[in-house]
Amino acid sequence: MSGHSKWATTKHKKAVIDGRRAKAFAKLIKNIEVAAKMGGADFAGNPTLADAVYKAKKASVPNDNIDRAVKRGAGLSGESIDYMTIMYEGYGPSGVALLIECLTDNKNRAAAEVRTAMARNGGTMADPGSVAYNFARKGVISITKVDGVTEDDILLAVLDAGAEEVVDQGGGFEVITDTANLVATRVALQEAGLDYDSSEAEFVPSLSVDVDAATARTVFQLIDALEDLDDVQNVFANFSIPADVQAELDADE
Repeated sequence: MSGHSKWATTKHKKAVIDGRRAKAFAKLIKNIEVAAKMGGADFAGNPTLADAVYKAKKASVPNDNIDRAVKRGAGLSGESIDYMTIMYEGYGPSGVALLIECLTDNKNRAAAEVRTAMARNGGTMADPGSVAYNFARKGVISITKVDGVTEDDILLAVLDAGAEEVVDQGGGFEVITDTANLVATRVALQEAGLDYDSSEAEFVPSLSVDVDAATARTVFQLIDALEDLDDVQNVFANFSIPADVQAELDADE
């Protein structure tokens, strides 16, 4: 249950995200609003909201913005939000499978913008179900590598909480778990004194494809174009970058 190259993608996108901080903040705020609407403003009773707020704070979203988003989503400010989740499927260069998760208040706008971004950046849309079968909804906890913390340390901390595996993604580790065990696994990490970057449900591919450097660059370009859209919250892909290809990509920077 590995190979979606999240860490390689994150590393590539960091400079891009830094340059689009306001847009990145807006997406994190939207996640908070939806989580608060679905489960209320009580963090203790709404772990999805707790994780959304934690991720936003990790990204340095101001506390005032976070507080307003919680109140807005929970209906405590007199405002209302009305977002729908839509999943689009497609293929990138070399047959890389893509799931494009949108959170939008305008389905027609989201569909048109996703199709345009795909067409302009080497992607093609796919019929519903033709890509999704290769992905499973899993809990994913991302942990940046730090000195003194090994893969075995993390595994020992989360094994009894129901974690399925710990994956070394180069720049960090990912703990993969059933979504039902996500909160317990996250709590186990906290109790062990291990810091993490994000804890959320994601679509993880069951099979991945290795890509060369040229393909990786075009896939990154496509993902950047999709994630630049206001309605697109997440893009999940099934490509894997071998170590020698990652070294070549690192030389680009």
